[in-house]
Amino acid sequence: MRKALVREAFTWHRPLMGFAAAMTGLGAVSLGGLLLDGRELIGEPIWAKSVKFCISFTLYAITWSWMYHHLRRWRRTAWWGGAVFTVAGVVEMAVVVVQIARGERSHFNVDTPLDSALFDVMTASAIGLLIGHLLLVPPLLAGHRGDRAVTSAIRAGAALCGLGMALGVLMTGSNPRQRAVGGPGVVGAHTVGQPDGGPGIPILGWSTVGGDLRIPHFIGLHALQVLPLLVIALSAAATRWPRLADEPLRGRLVRIAAAGYLGLIALVTWQALRGQSLVHPDPLTLGAAAALLAAVLAAVTAALRQARETLDTPRKGTVTTR
Repeated sequence: MRKALVREAFTWHRPLMGFAAAMTGLGAVSLGGLLLDGRELIGEPIWAKSVKFCISFTLYAITWSWMYHHLRRWRRTAWWGGAVFTVAGVVEMAVVVVQIARGERSHFNVDTPLDSALFDVMTASAIGLLIGHLLLVPPLLAGHRGDRAVTSAIRAGAALCGLGMALGVLMTGSNPRQRAVGGPGVVGAHTVGQPDGGPGIPILGWSTVGGDLRIPHFIGLHALQVLPLLVIALSAAATRWPRLADEPLRGRLVRIAAAGYLGLIALVTWQALRGQSLVHPDPLTLGAAAALLAAVLAAVTAALRQARETLDTPRKGTVTTR
């Protein structure tokens, strides 16, 4: 049964699912590199970037393949979008692995002519990833999957994921704080206000002493998984709280979550560009976060109240006969 499900999954979108399988294999090799290769680069194990990229690409490819499988319109456009994304992803990971083998950083590195050429290839592949994603989005926006919550989650997740990809441009050194600490042979940075490679959050590596533009990039990318998972959670919760069985209510809650998610992306982007660590917010950042949370909670409360009134209205007008 399980093998049959796996075989069926590989028919969803063959290039993307093949890419997911390749990234799973490379991820296993990269984990081996973490255990056996003691080299470090910019303050972290040299294979760490490959592991994180493999996980992210695998999640993306499987999620998009599943969404493509359920499309009924614009399937050719979506297929080509997935194919473009696959080619660009393969090229990007090839550069990452080559630079790991050379013991050099793959991003922002223009220290030698070869490094500069490889970074140009990586830049082109990043553009290809965004183009592939943009080709995948319109079929999802045009389609309707019946359930309002599912439709809202897929549409918003795809749009926010594209925004997360586009935010990667901010890492190419547009901020003066990045240029000031970038050093020779470097044209950008993940960190704002501090050199890359300083103290960071375990596993993720996000800076604990400066702003880090990987945070909004990461949060935006994974809206593609977070919002559909929210739909699953709401559907599961409906067995305990029957009010959540109301389809329009679930749709409103997902749209509120999507708006809050957009606010979160804006908040962490603003925080990073100010050179402020995620784990050391100042009063201004805390105030903005509190306002965002209050707005989301108020919207959720209003949606629940409206749903209750809607459900109660027919009962008030019911006439009992004997």
